[in-house]
Amino acid sequence: MSENCIFCRIARGEIPAEKILETDHTVVFKDIHPVAPVHYLAVPKKHIDHLDKADPKDAAILADVLLSLAEAARKAGVVDAGYRVIANTNRDAGQEVFHLHFHLLAGRRMGHMG
Repeated sequence: MSENCIFCRIARGEIPAEKILETDHTVVFKDIHPVAPVHYLAVPKKHIDHLDKADPKDAAILADVLLSLAEAARKAGVVDAGYRVIANTNRDAGQEVFHLHFHLLAGRRMGHMG
């Protein structure tokens, strides 16, 4: 974990967050600036700057993050209606915090991307 990274600090419990679930490798919590009725962030506890910096050795961690997102969606009751998972990689994609994280968006109909 990185000493000053906000998501590392949330994962360590130094900064409060409304946690949805936590595993050995992942923390899922509510986004403080939601863009949908359900807007969670899933972060690996291991500091990885962004998806492009993930290593094949991180495969189990990445799998845990995605499985945690699915569990969070089930807990939120949005699986049948549907949800979106997004990972922004680097500035042009809109990444603001340089710790790999995935957004789970749900609770309203999403428009097409592209």
